[in-house]
Amino acid sequence: MDRLLGFFSGFPNGFTCAVAGRLREELTQRDNLALIASEITNHAKVDHYAAQWNGWFNEIGLPFAAYHTIDSRMEPARARQLISEASCVVLMGGDPYQQLQFLHEYGLDEDIRESSAALLGLSAGAVNMAVRSLCVWDSPEPYEGLGLADITVHPHYPEKKDELLAACCSPVYAMEDDSAIFVKGGSISSVGNIHMIEPQEDTP
Repeated sequence: MDRLLGFFSGFPNGFTCAVAGRLREELTQRDNLALIASEITNHAKVDHYAAQWNGWFNEIGLPFAAYHTIDSRMEPARARQLISEASCVVLMGGDPYQQLQFLHEYGLDEDIRESSAALLGLSAGAVNMAVRSLCVWDSPEPYEGLGLADITVHPHYPEKKDELLAACCSPVYAMEDDSAIFVKGGSISSVGNIHMIEPQEDTP
């Protein structure tokens, strides 16, 4: 499927010029923006960061006609409808395990995989987009992600650098903030500072 996947670490000051330029090229249809929470019961926090995302798009001249936040306040049927109608889906940051469990329980994981909408993931959301996901903040063990791309990312590098090096059992893209990886049509491109971390060989 020729859709855009965007893996983001974090944007302390909003989208960078390079990221904004790529988004302007890709997000030509902006009817509905669906933002999927990670900390699904922390509604005040979810609303704050959803508004921040919407503001980032507005700041770079990419307003959406409407945006909707999907968390525990919403019924599964309505959430699935919003995914089907979305021009762009955002997997927000926070707790990757809670987000993935929420996606499974609501049946949104399959809807996301089948959607043709652009999909952007920030921090925890980016981690969950992978075939093989890894969150060393909580565990050195990888887990099965959404399987959207065979890319394992570690956001906010060099935070948890030692834990990442100790846990790494397959190549990991260690992303500094303000970096991005874009996947579309089988091609991968990136902007910002990203480090390839390879598994450490055991020494005799």
